[in-house]
Amino acid sequence: MSGTSEGTGPAGVATPGRTRPPVTERHNSGRAVAELRDYRAAFNAAQLAMAVVDQEGLVVNANAALAALLGTAPAEVAQQCAADLVDLASDRRTWHAYREVLRGRRSRFRCTRRLKHPDGRTLWAEVTVAPVPDSRNVLLSIADISDRRELHARLRHLQMHDPVTRLPNRALFFERLSSALESSAYERGSTGRIGLCYLDLDGFKAVNDTLGHRVGDRLLAAVAARLTACADGDGFTRSGGHLVARLGGDEFAILVEDSTGTEQLADLARSVLAALQQPFDLVGQCLSVSASIGVVERAMAGTTATALMQAADTTLYWAKADGKARWTLFDPERNAHRMTRQALSSMLRPAVERGEFALEYQPLVGMADGVTRGVEALVRWNHPQFGTLAPNRFIGIAEEDGSIVQLGQWVLRTACRQAAQWQKDHPQALPLFVSVNVAVRQVWDSDLVADVAEILAETGLAPHLLQLELTESAVMGSAGRPLQALQALSDMGVQIAIDDFGTGYSNLAYLSRLPVSVLKLDGSFVRGFQDEAHPNPADETIVEAMVQLAHRLGLTVTAECVETAGQASRLRRIGCDTGQGWLYSRAVAPERIAELLGVGAAAV
Repeated sequence: MSGTSEGTGPAGVATPGRTRPPVTERHNSGRAVAELRDYRAAFNAAQLAMAVVDQEGLVVNANAALAALLGTAPAEVAQQCAADLVDLASDRRTWHAYREVLRGRRSRFRCTRRLKHPDGRTLWAEVTVAPVPDSRNVLLSIADISDRRELHARLRHLQMHDPVTRLPNRALFFERLSSALESSAYERGSTGRIGLCYLDLDGFKAVNDTLGHRVGDRLLAAVAARLTACADGDGFTRSGGHLVARLGGDEFAILVEDSTGTEQLADLARSVLAALQQPFDLVGQCLSVSASIGVVERAMAGTTATALMQAADTTLYWAKADGKARWTLFDPERNAHRMTRQALSSMLRPAVERGEFALEYQPLVGMADGVTRGVEALVRWNHPQFGTLAPNRFIGIAEEDGSIVQLGQWVLRTACRQAAQWQKDHPQALPLFVSVNVAVRQVWDSDLVADVAEILAETGLAPHLLQLELTESAVMGSAGRPLQALQALSDMGVQIAIDDFGTGYSNLAYLSRLPVSVLKLDGSFVRGFQDEAHPNPADETIVEAMVQLAHRLGLTVTAECVETAGQASRLRRIGCDTGQGWLYSRAVAPERIAELLGVGAAAV
């Protein structure tokens, strides 16, 4: 038998010399050809622009949709570089990812590209590159996402802009600020500096309350227009005009990228103030407003968005505190003082519990005989970071945050305990009274009468050996609870002194009805006596009149800030009862006071 197989002719008749594939194989081959034909038809008819790309990045075949997108015929696209057609080599990261797919090292890659349509319009395309199964080629597809991109842009604009003023809102402002801080250091031609005018309208709430929110919104829109005009008139940067944004309420900001220095920001702030001071005509409503502006200008290096806004907010607060309708430039020294105040405020209450405070005592000396009659307790804060702080560094802060109540109780208890101890240790000496300063807030926020009674009972100090000092402005304005507390303390036997007398209300008629036993003349009067060669008669006349008035009211008089023997001599001649100052002694530790008991204070 021959090695050649026989074929089968029609009706099953064998045909010598021909070989034919089995029926199943012929059927599969025909189906594959049909499927391939269908795939090619689908590829060519698809609305999605597609191209088959070989390993070298050249187009093997492109469909009609891709050709239409590029404004050419499918045959003309063949053998062209696919990356050039859709701009895949414009940045390193995209080019690397694309090459990885071509080499079979990455399963797929997707990016967004901005392409030019043959009719001149710009379109946004989503480009996808993925391997073709069972092939060394890849499929490149391009989807027109311009409509989706436009919708996204419209939604983003609504999300990032204020509906009342149509200005960028807080979100867009911070996005732009963060971007500027991140990119400027790497861009050639940048000044490396940034500026910010942060402002709000003075009294805008009154406009809303009296004229309604509709008028208020119109005013905000008109303000936005003037701010934009000022920003546009100031010049342009590489990134365009200065960014004007509404941060919320009546707060606005003007961001100056690549600023040239503080003078540029100062000029911009002046132009804004001048523009806003012009009356606004709002459909029959003529309004005049002003603004307070915080101005910050600094190098971008080392600056964060948070730090810049904190500085701007602080400076805006200064502008408000300084009288409004003005601009204020950020001052690092002033800010450091503010930060110190904040640090002290946060540490005051724990400091009392940690025992960081101590008392020193300054003698109150009889001017006739030089004998120490009493002492004034002066608190010191032994701060672990700032060292020893005098009362003027923290008492005002303590009054603001309410910690003066806790601190005042500690001072009162410590001073009374020390006075009782001196009396116990030196029974033969004349007992010293102790004078303690009391803040008005201690009267309002605590039961001062109960506190004093409890401390006197606890320490065993006689009430007449305790003197409480309140400032003139606090005592002269007393009514209701403060006046009742002072009267109760006086009835208890405690001495009440008015500190810094002569600088406050000086309501002498009211003075006669207060339970006061001592007047302490403010140091400004005593310092007027320093020029002993050319004394001012007016100073002496005023002090003499106050001393005589006090004595007629049954009060004793203490002169503060006595520094020279000449001052002491004149005050003694006028009739002052006691003196206090560096002539006699500075404030000293409690063990030094023992040396004064029974002897003249000049020995210290």
